[in-house]
Amino acid sequence: MCRLRDCSVCECPESEFPESFRKSHRLSMNDLVCQEGKPQAAVDCTLDSKAFRGWTEIDNPWANDNETDNAEVKYVNLKLNPERYTGYTGPSARRIWDAVYSENCPKYPSQELCQEEKILYKLISGLHSSISIHIAADYLLDEATNLWGQNLTWMYDRVLKYPDRVRNLYFTFLFVLRAVTKAADYLEQAEYDTGNPNEDLKTQSLIKQLLYNPKLQAACPIPFDEANLWKGQSGPQLKQKIQQQFRNISALMDCVGCEKCRLWGKLQVLGLGTASKILFSVDGQ
Repeated sequence: MCRLRDCSVCECPESEFPESFRKSHRLSMNDLVCQEGKPQAAVDCTLDSKAFRGWTEIDNPWANDNETDNAEVKYVNLKLNPERYTGYTGPSARRIWDAVYSENCPKYPSQELCQEEKILYKLISGLHSSISIHIAADYLLDEATNLWGQNLTWMYDRVLKYPDRVRNLYFTFLFVLRAVTKAADYLEQAEYDTGNPNEDLKTQSLIKQLLYNPKLQAACPIPFDEANLWKGQSGPQLKQKIQQQFRNISALMDCVGCEKCRLWGKLQVLGLGTASKILFSVDGQ
C-alpha cells in the first residue's frame, strides 16, 4: 500500500491555468488544496483549437484517453509532482504489474509470438524499466531526515542486472523517438499558445532543438522501422487486438492505489499510445 504523503498529487487552482487552456467547468474549493504542501502551479493536459492551431481532439484507438471529457478532471503541475519514490509497495503494486503482463503478454517469451506481439512486450518492459529507474534516481534514502538521493543498488537489482530489461528500455526510447521524428513537420509548425509569449517562444525553440538535434540524427537515422508490421491477411485483426491491449493497460493504471504513481503511469501509457498512433496510422486512420 501507499504509505507516504509523496503518493498524493498537488493540484492547481484554475486561476493559474493559461487563458487559452481554460475549460468551461470549474473545480470546487475543496479540490484546490495542495496535498503535499508544495506551491500550486498550472498545467493542463488537454488541447483545444485556441491553444494549438490545427490540432484536434479525436479518439486515439491506441489509448484509453477519454478522461478529457470528465467533469472531474484534475489539473496538476508535473514539475511539482515529479516521478520518484512514493512508498507504493507490496501486494497491491505487484498485482498491477502482474495483470499488465499476464493479460497482455501471457505467452512471452514463447516462439509462437509474432513480431508485433513481441514489440508490445518490449514496450511494456521498457515502460516498467523506465519507471523503476526514475524511482531509483529520486529515492527516499532516510525517511527520518527526509534525505533524498540516488539508490543505485535498487536500480541495479530492478533493471541493470537484467540485460533484456536494459535492451527493452532502449527499444522503447527509440520507438518514441521515431514517432517524434516522423511527426517533425507537424510539431515544428504547430502554434504553441499559452498566453505567455516568452514561454511560447522558448517552447518552439526547444521543440526545434529536439527535432533537429544533430547527435540524435546521426545516431538514429531510422531508430524504428514500422514499415514491416501488420502484413498479411491477419494484419488488420492483429492491429485491433494490440490496440485493445494498449487500452487495457491504460485502464489497469486506474487501479493503482498511489495517486502520483497513477498520474505518471497513465501519462506514460498515453505517450506510448500516441507514438503508436503516429507510427501505425494509415491515411490518418
